Amino acid sequence: MNKPATKDTVIPIKQEGMYRKEPKIYPREAKGRFARLRKLAVWVLLGLFYVACWLQWDGQQAVLFDLPARKFHIFGLTLWPQDFIYLTGLLIVAGLSLFFFTALAGRLWCGFACPQTVWTEVFLMMEQWVEGDRNKRIKLDKAPWTARKIWKKSLKQFLWITFALWTGFTFVGYFTPVLELGPKILALDTGPWETFWVFFYGLATYGNAGFLREQVCKYMCPYARFQSAMFDKDTLIISYDEDRGEPRGKRKKNADLEALNLGSCVDCTLCVQVCPTGIDIRDGLQYECIACAACIDVCDEVMDKMNYPRGLIRYTTEHAVHGEPTKVVRPRTLIYATLLTLVTIALVVSVFNRTPLRMEVLRDRNALYRVVDPATVENVYTLKIVNMEDVDRNYTVSVEGPEGLRIDGDSTVEMKAGAAEAFVLRLRAPTELGTGRRDIRVSLETEGPDAISVHRDSTFFLPFN
Repeated sequence: MNKPATKDTVIPIKQEGMYRKEPKIYPREAKGRFARLRKLAVWVLLGLFYVACWLQWDGQQAVLFDLPARKFHIFGLTLWPQDFIYLTGLLIVAGLSLFFFTALAGRLWCGFACPQTVWTEVFLMMEQWVEGDRNKRIKLDKAPWTARKIWKKSLKQFLWITFALWTGFTFVGYFTPVLELGPKILALDTGPWETFWVFFYGLATYGNAGFLREQVCKYMCPYARFQSAMFDKDTLIISYDEDRGEPRGKRKKNADLEALNLGSCVDCTLCVQVCPTGIDIRDGLQYECIACAACIDVCDEVMDKMNYPRGLIRYTTEHAVHGEPTKVVRPRTLIYATLLTLVTIALVVSVFNRTPLRMEVLRDRNALYRVVDPATVENVYTLKIVNMEDVDRNYTVSVEGPEGLRIDGDSTVEMKAGAAEAFVLRLRAPTELGTGRRDIRVSLETEGPDAISVHRDSTFFLPFN
């Protein structure tokens, strides 16, 4: 018989740890139009990533970020560190695109194009191929360790690790020519940085897509936290029609819903089972939802079997759910679209009108001028020239300024393809011009049908009184 508690009785308190292990999620495979679209996105995006580094363009790798040479080759376009402004423009376009599509269609990026979603989808495909469907995977994990279980788990890990290392190899292949990197790896002759990044990026792929999976989206991705700032009642989101679906409950196929006082939801929980983040969309919009639309596909399949109309779970807006009109064209989408269009046009025009030649004119710091003879004054400059083309060029230097100003020496400059060199420029002028400083313009240009030229302003100093 239990004794009654007294003031001296010590009641044990259950201790909760600081870390709660997340239960493993076993997403069921979904079939439908959105699943097909998602897989198409996976194959297209991964195809671009794994194939682009092998393409050749004019005898060299089509996409190569040559960091030692400080050149970035993108399908015949060579960019230099001086072109960093284009990367800034590209990042602005990416940011505005994210804002625009989020305001318009919610987390469309997360569900179909995010690298975390894409690579996780591939790792899940390999897991399903080896271990089977959802029920078989759950049963396999609960089963004791047998030879069959060890074989399946080992095969899955082998596929995952191989694919992750191939991903790391491909990533490094964009910075080291992939046709050179392959033989180096086979000969175990890679440099320390190449080896580090192959394994680091492979480990990141394995960890994020194979091990962490949905936890990256739920706890590590900042986009999930600030997305609500870009949502409004006209944003297209995945939503459960509560008015139509409730009260939910089991029933036979041809049951009378009014007699049973039931909604269209049969409470099969398939929408939860297919969710890669393990949420119940029937609880309303949640930040963990990545808008992959798997719940829409499986719910439509159930509705078809029950002879109910589709759309119990669907892409819709908060206004539409409450029977109010949806405004696709609204101030925020107009602002985002306008800014995105203007920045994109400016970036494209700037890239196509880019002059593949750089020149800086630096005055000699040791002396403002030098009197060569009583009738002549000389100023010395350093021309820093960068030939950003993939062909050799001959340039002609010319100068505009006060009457009598001339170049002392050869005015022709020869530059190798992709070279950056410095040249001494000596300018002379008659002392009869007077005293003080004069504005001048130094020009560098080529001849021919594809002639290009650049101009830089400087100053020429005459003797002071």
